[in-house]
Amino acid sequence: MSGGKTALGLDTNVGALLCYLPVCLISLVYSIIVLVTEKDNKFMRFHAFQSLIISAIYIVVMVVLQVVGTGIAIATNSSILGLLFSLVTLVVVVAFLAAMIYGCIKGYQGQKFKLPIVGDMAEKWAG
Repeated sequence: MSGGKTALGLDTNVGALLCYLPVCLISLVYSIIVLVTEKDNKFMRFHAFQSLIISAIYIVVMVVLQVVGTGIAIATNSSILGLLFSLVTLVVVVAFLAAMIYGCIKGYQGQKFKLPIVGDMAEKWAG
Protein backbone atom coordinates (compact mmCIF):
# COMPACT_ATOMS: atom_id res chain seq x y z
CA MET A 1 0.00 0.00 0.00
CA SER A 2 1.37 3.38 -0.95
CA GLY A 3 0.63 6.52 1.04
CA GLY A 4 1.47 10.16 0.83
CA LYS A 5 0.62 12.86 -1.65
CA THR A 6 1.24 13.44 -5.32
CA ALA A 7 3.00 16.52 -6.69
CA LEU A 8 -0.47 18.01 -7.28
CA GLY A 9 -1.46 17.48 -3.65
CA LEU A 10 -3.78 14.50 -4.16
CA ASP A 11 -3.58 11.33 -2.09
CA THR A 12 -1.63 8.75 -4.09
CA ASN A 13 -4.57 6.35 -4.17
CA VAL A 14 -6.78 9.04 -5.76
CA GLY A 15 -3.98 9.86 -8.21
CA ALA A 16 -3.64 6.19 -9.16
CA LEU A 17 -7.41 5.98 -9.71
CA LEU A 18 -7.28 9.03 -12.01
CA CYS A 19 -4.55 7.38 -14.09
CA TYR A 20 -7.10 4.76 -15.16
CA LEU A 21 -10.36 6.76 -15.20
CA PRO A 22 -11.73 6.20 -18.74
CA VAL A 23 -13.91 9.33 -18.82
CA CYS A 24 -13.30 12.26 -21.19
CA LEU A 25 -9.62 11.38 -21.64
CA ILE A 26 -8.90 11.93 -17.94
CA SER A 27 -6.68 8.85 -17.85
CA LEU A 28 -4.53 10.05 -20.75
CA VAL A 29 -4.21 13.64 -19.57
CA TYR A 30 -3.60 12.81 -15.91
CA SER A 31 -1.10 10.05 -16.73
CA ILE A 32 0.92 12.47 -18.83
CA ILE A 33 0.80 15.04 -16.03
CA VAL A 34 2.04 12.38 -13.59
CA LEU A 35 4.98 11.49 -15.83
CA VAL A 36 5.94 15.16 -16.08
CA THR A 37 5.49 16.09 -12.40
CA GLU A 38 6.31 12.89 -10.49
CA LYS A 39 10.02 12.23 -10.83
CA ASP A 40 10.54 10.21 -7.61
CA ASN A 41 7.13 8.59 -6.96
CA LYS A 42 7.56 5.16 -8.58
CA PHE A 43 4.07 4.07 -7.50
CA MET A 44 2.41 6.88 -9.44
CA ARG A 45 4.77 6.57 -12.40
CA PHE A 46 4.05 2.84 -12.63
CA HIS A 47 0.28 3.40 -12.76
CA ALA A 48 0.67 6.24 -15.28
CA PHE A 49 2.84 4.13 -17.59
CA GLN A 50 0.59 1.08 -17.30
CA SER A 51 -2.48 3.18 -18.11
CA LEU A 52 -0.80 4.83 -21.09
CA ILE A 53 0.37 1.48 -22.48
CA ILE A 54 -3.14 0.02 -22.16
CA SER A 55 -4.58 3.10 -23.89
CA ALA A 56 -2.00 2.98 -26.69
CA ILE A 57 -2.69 -0.70 -27.35
CA TYR A 58 -6.42 0.02 -27.36
CA ILE A 59 -6.05 2.85 -29.88
CA VAL A 60 -3.84 0.79 -32.21
CA VAL A 61 -6.17 -2.24 -32.08
CA MET A 62 -9.23 -0.08 -32.73
CA VAL A 63 -7.61 1.66 -35.71
CA VAL A 64 -6.54 -1.68 -37.19
CA LEU A 65 -10.02 -3.15 -36.67
CA GLN A 66 -11.67 -0.16 -38.31
CA VAL A 67 -9.32 -0.10 -41.31
CA VAL A 68 -9.43 -3.86 -41.89
CA GLY A 69 -13.17 -4.06 -41.23
CA THR A 70 -13.93 -1.22 -43.60
CA GLY A 71 -11.65 -2.65 -46.27
CA ILE A 72 -13.21 -6.08 -46.06
CA ALA A 73 -16.75 -4.64 -46.00
CA ILE A 74 -16.07 -2.59 -49.13
CA ALA A 75 -14.31 -5.44 -50.95
CA THR A 76 -16.84 -8.17 -50.16
CA ASN A 77 -20.07 -6.27 -49.50
CA SER A 78 -20.81 -8.85 -46.80
CA SER A 79 -23.03 -7.96 -43.86
CA ILE A 80 -21.91 -11.07 -41.95
CA LEU A 81 -18.28 -9.93 -41.99
CA GLY A 82 -19.42 -6.47 -40.89
CA LEU A 83 -21.28 -8.04 -37.99
CA LEU A 84 -18.24 -10.12 -37.09
CA PHE A 85 -16.01 -7.04 -36.97
CA SER A 86 -18.64 -5.24 -34.90
CA LEU A 87 -18.60 -8.08 -32.38
CA VAL A 88 -14.80 -8.12 -32.24
CA THR A 89 -14.82 -4.35 -31.73
CA LEU A 90 -17.34 -4.74 -28.90
CA VAL A 91 -15.12 -7.35 -27.21
CA VAL A 92 -12.10 -5.03 -27.47
CA VAL A 93 -14.05 -2.09 -26.01
CA VAL A 94 -15.37 -4.19 -23.11
CA ALA A 95 -11.89 -5.61 -22.40
CA PHE A 96 -10.39 -2.10 -22.38
CA LEU A 97 -13.08 -0.77 -20.06
CA ALA A 98 -12.70 -3.79 -17.76
CA ALA A 99 -8.93 -3.29 -17.56
CA MET A 100 -9.31 0.42 -16.84
CA ILE A 101 -12.04 -0.10 -14.21
CA TYR A 102 -9.93 -2.81 -12.57
CA GLY A 103 -7.05 -0.33 -12.58
CA CYS A 104 -9.25 2.31 -10.93
CA ILE A 105 -10.24 -0.11 -8.18
CA LYS A 106 -6.74 -1.44 -7.51
CA GLY A 107 -5.18 2.01 -7.74
CA TYR A 108 -7.68 3.45 -5.28
CA GLN A 109 -6.92 0.57 -2.92
CA GLY A 110 -3.28 1.64 -3.12
CA GLN A 111 -2.19 -1.63 -4.68
CA LYS A 112 0.43 -2.02 -7.35
CA PHE A 113 -0.89 -4.71 -9.69
CA LYS A 114 0.72 -5.76 -12.93
CA LEU A 115 -1.27 -6.71 -15.96
CA PRO A 116 0.43 -9.40 -18.08
CA ILE A 117 3.23 -8.04 -20.30
CA VAL A 118 2.04 -4.44 -19.89
CA GLY A 119 2.82 -4.41 -16.16
CA ASP A 120 6.42 -5.52 -16.67
CA MET A 121 6.97 -2.81 -19.27
CA ALA A 122 5.42 -0.16 -16.99
CA GLU A 123 7.54 -1.29 -14.04
CA LYS A 124 10.73 -1.09 -16.09
CA TRP A 125 9.89 2.38 -17.46
CA ALA A 126 8.77 3.72 -14.05
CA GLY A 127 12.31 3.31 -12.76
